[in-house]
Amino acid sequence: MFKMPKKVWVLVIGMAINFIGMSFLWPMHTIFMSQYLGQSLTTAGIVLMLNSFFTMAGSMYGGRLFDKVGGYKTVMTGAIITFVSLIGLVLLHNWPFYAIFMTLNGLGNGMITPAIFAMAGVVWPEGGRKTFNAIYLAQNLGVSIGTAVAGFIAEVNIEFIFIGNFLLFLVFLVIAVTQFKYDGRDKVTVTIPESIQLNTERQKKYFYALLTICVMFFLAWTGYVQWITTLSTYIQSLNISLSQYGLIWTVNGLLIVVGQPVIAPIIRRFHDNLKIQMYIGLTLMIVSFIFTAFQSTFAGFVVGMMILTFGEMFVWPAIPTIANQLAPSGKQGAYQGIVNSTATLGRAIGPLIGGIAVDVFNMRVLFILIVVILVIGYYFIAIFDRNIKDELNESS
Repeated sequence: MFKMPKKVWVLVIGMAINFIGMSFLWPMHTIFMSQYLGQSLTTAGIVLMLNSFFTMAGSMYGGRLFDKVGGYKTVMTGAIITFVSLIGLVLLHNWPFYAIFMTLNGLGNGMITPAIFAMAGVVWPEGGRKTFNAIYLAQNLGVSIGTAVAGFIAEVNIEFIFIGNFLLFLVFLVIAVTQFKYDGRDKVTVTIPESIQLNTERQKKYFYALLTICVMFFLAWTGYVQWITTLSTYIQSLNISLSQYGLIWTVNGLLIVVGQPVIAPIIRRFHDNLKIQMYIGLTLMIVSFIFTAFQSTFAGFVVGMMILTFGEMFVWPAIPTIANQLAPSGKQGAYQGIVNSTATLGRAIGPLIGGIAVDVFNMRVLFILIVVILVIGYYFIAIFDRNIKDELNESS
């Protein structure tokens, strides 16, 4: 990882800083909505769903914009939208302005993330899984640091999380303006018209394979996002403090970094088989939710998070890697936009499903539901590469 090109390092650092700031908001969203704005879990889920739908729109548009005008202009466009939304959240975070600016924030950040992934893939194509694992590590390190700090800040004054997010985004903006000044698009010459290329049988197979594995990605995120939404309030109800909840995410981020040597032998053993890596990861995520369903102490939730973290370490980097392998020349941005939109859709639907399940039934029903959803993911892993096995294995 330390031998990455300088341009990839800059993208990694920028992503980490942006996600530190973003993580001031996400884990506190449901808590802020329910305890400070007096809204129900279902309403909190709807707001997060709106944010996520706009993030999806931003991701799809940002991916396509990347392919047309390059990474720098795409990131700057998203950054302007995000900047406006964060100023709004600092000045007006009562109801309903909070919901409005959170939705706008989703649109801006949605454009930034796929552009950074696509830039990294184009800048260092020979990096393969290493390229996207580096970005993934940056995201999660940002989440762990941001969530841990946000927990302590929120106990002083929860309104300070908006100021912290804004200040960190300014740091990201400085890095983006000064260091992202390159096109970032694929320079490989396309020898056949794009319209013909995209309509070949081979590219259709690749595109269907991407959509199929993205269904699994969506299901996995639907479960994972419960830790950010419904589980955050559930943990609070067990007299576990905000700072302790933040530390659970710190464990997540630190384990993603220090746990790399633990999973490295498995990754090396199956380096040419992303499918097995995803099977392992999804299984660990299922075990995590089964284990967590029976926990009521801080230590128990930490162990549950550790199991979940090892699961995501196998699954999360695999999906953008597959997208990069399947993308035709000049369409890396669009394919990464689809991947990011899929994750966002999971983050959108998940909180709504979780909120309704808890409001209508209880947490035990939610745990059962999430396990069932994750088990369904096995089917989509099994079938996604049935027509492209040889090509995918050769490029991984």
